[in-house]
Amino acid sequence: MSTLHVIDHPLIVHKLSIMRNKKTGSKDFRELLGEIAMLMGYELTRDLPLEDIVIETPITKMTAKTVSGKKLAIVPILRAGLGMVEGLQSLVPVAKVGHIGLYRDPETHKPVEYYCKLPHDIEDRIVILVDPMLATGGSAVDALTMLKARGCKNIRFMCLVAAPEGVAKVQEAHPDVDIFTAALDERLNEHAYIVPGLGDAGDRIFGTL
Repeated sequence: MSTLHVIDHPLIVHKLSIMRNKKTGSKDFRELLGEIAMLMGYELTRDLPLEDIVIETPITKMTAKTVSGKKLAIVPILRAGLGMVEGLQSLVPVAKVGHIGLYRDPETHKPVEYYCKLPHDIEDRIVILVDPMLATGGSAVDALTMLKARGCKNIRFMCLVAAPEGVAKVQEAHPDVDIFTAALDERLNEHAYIVPGLGDAGDRIFGTL
């Protein structure tokens, strides 16, 4: 089974509590989402391999460490995933960005693909797939399937809030993909929204409530 990582750093917990509050406006919501994505990205990239390089400080030459040839790609699931890209890019400015467009059918609650644009060398990169909410898991499963169909072998999924139902669905379909979340919430309601959750992340990011 894939490993679920709940990143409950005090700063993340604090910022997420503000985001959950229905009184928090779009501007603050967007900024907090970017900040949490950056903090989570720090943990997500903790195991990146290092290699030795020789540099010269103002004092002397030395052998220093640098991230080895592994290349990163950040792939948001549109549209809400866009809110997490800038925070991750602030950590890894050279990471390439792809986009996967999926929306949830209001009747069936199943994802429908409408867009996919990825870096040409995506199969050679460590891919961080991002979406603030892991609810039913349908969008995440489909996006992961799309990435694997294009040759991706090292994929990590990052979300802000997850429901147990969504985690179980991703684990069943993609047991080789690690899931990183800031919070594991209680359940889904009858409308497939996470409880207690934070509402529709896309609407809150872009002010389309």
